[in-house]
Amino acid sequence: MALTARECLETCAVRLEAEGHQLTQAGFDAPILVTQGRLIQTIGALHLYEFTLPAGCTLAVDLPVSIIPEEELEATEGVVISCHGGVARVQAVDAIGSSVPSATLVPDRAGYLQTVAKRLVEMMTQADAYNLGPTERLVPLLLSAGDPEQVYQGSSAILGTIWLEDRALRRQKLASLVLELIRANKRILLISPDHHACDELAGIVARAMKASGLTYKTWISRYEMTTVSQMAGLSIHELGFEAQMHQFYAKSRAEKASLRRKYDRFRELTPLLAYKGQKQKDLDEVRLLEWRLLTQLSELQAKVKDVTTILTEYENLPLWRRLGMQTMGKNVESLQQYRVLYEKQIGELTAELDIAKVRIEELVPEAAVPKDLRPEFEELKEDIKKLGGTKKIRELLAAEEDTNRQAFIQNRRLVVATPARVASDPLFSRVRFDVLIAEDAPWIETALLFAASGLVRERIVLSGDIRDVGPAGCWTMSEAQPASS
Repeated sequence: MALTARECLETCAVRLEAEGHQLTQAGFDAPILVTQGRLIQTIGALHLYEFTLPAGCTLAVDLPVSIIPEEELEATEGVVISCHGGVARVQAVDAIGSSVPSATLVPDRAGYLQTVAKRLVEMMTQADAYNLGPTERLVPLLLSAGDPEQVYQGSSAILGTIWLEDRALRRQKLASLVLELIRANKRILLISPDHHACDELAGIVARAMKASGLTYKTWISRYEMTTVSQMAGLSIHELGFEAQMHQFYAKSRAEKASLRRKYDRFRELTPLLAYKGQKQKDLDEVRLLEWRLLTQLSELQAKVKDVTTILTEYENLPLWRRLGMQTMGKNVESLQQYRVLYEKQIGELTAELDIAKVRIEELVPEAAVPKDLRPEFEELKEDIKKLGGTKKIRELLAAEEDTNRQAFIQNRRLVVATPARVASDPLFSRVRFDVLIAEDAPWIETALLFAASGLVRERIVLSGDIRDVGPAGCWTMSEAQPASS
């Protein structure tokens, strides 16, 4: 009876746990003294170091290690990115200096196996979190690994294969497939056995995107640091997940600092312009009073002028006019009294006008607003309104900066990674994809293929040279019953 996906996962998990236990008992993860360490690159919170290994020593790619400098500094955790010609490159979490004459590496192969086994167990036990539909289609193909003809024929709508001996042609086909899936709005996980191969794939796909008019930097993320800076004529290091996240949050921090400056300036100008506005209101009121006083003064001066004119010409006025004026109570005596009264009122108004003019002279500079100040305030006010008001801005500025790796990677359409990182990094247990593409699939271990396949909802595509299936020996799943049977 053929195994189900759950039974395969259980078999792989039990096998990995047993192997990890054996390694622990045998003391396999012995410390390694390395020399000539140097810092190659720092991006964000990650640091890439290069170490010279002892003769005959080698380290597996993506093997977690602890790095202990000779100065007995605090150890830092790292992951082996590459190992060639007796030189290992390790991605470290903490910096240990630009030059490390000697250090001790402590591999943790047993811990790595237990981490992958735990992921497989989660896939079995957390049915709602993982989709095993595509994985079910993967099982028969892996079971037929001993028969290349069956492997070659094993293809369907959910499980597709691209078997080509010509690697360059095969990868061009993969690039075309990726473009097709991206245009269909699919999220893709592209895996390959080692980091250099992942860099090559990222470069090939990026070049194809560029040729198609797509902005590849916004679509591709190479998890995590790249092993080279240039690939396929492009700056491949810009596609590194850590580099992208570092750039994003650096921009975010710059924007936050700019927002804080705007908010502080707005808070500075608001009471100032409010004060100026109140002074302008006072100035307007005093000027209105001045206008009223001047109006009254003009009227009184006109009356004094009329009375003076009448008194000067009174004796020469016709009799009938003088009689008419007397009838209205206007005679020489009363007109003189009116003139004295008017002049007294003029004196009082003049005194009030003098006070008003002094107050105006005081208020003019107090109410004056510099020419560029109000446009600046209005622009700040409009920006703050667009951002939701001062309360919303205060919340944004008060919020702690959270480098949400999950949210960041979930927004990338194509993620390129090694299967070991996908299976062992906790980040990948929380992100999901539509399609899994496994390049050089015959060289990817069964357990790692299963771990990656559980993250996809729709389709798996295996790619590689079918002649490698047998020699690679990575597809070791058999028809044996699971350990719990």
